[in-house]
Amino acid sequence: PLHLQRASRYHKFAPMLSASVALSAGSAAITAPVAAPGRGAVRAAAPALMDKSGLEGFAKELNPVVGYWDPLNLSNGEFWGDSNSATIGFLRESEIKHGRVAVAAFVGYI
Repeated sequence: PLHLQRASRYHKFAPMLSASVALSAGSAAITAPVAAPGRGAVRAAAPALMDKSGLEGFAKELNPVVGYWDPLNLSNGEFWGDSNSATIGFLRESEIKHGRVAVAAFVGYI
């Protein structure tokens, strides 16, 4: 019977399908949108890591041997006409996001 042949054909792909569904469900947390604060909400002050001096101090504290290392001088840039602290924040967020995507890709490769 044709329906049994189809069922056995799909059965061998079931573990691969369940793994891909599990990975795709986990990746939704990586790119899930965050709700913006409502009106009247008070935002916290920008952390000290959003300026170059804060980054330099934190890097020296974490690794005194290497210290602060920015060979492309990205921390001095102002992307898209934004402030320097906004650029540093964007670069920090994008580094975290791309790191998570790379880890998910590696896990998918295994």
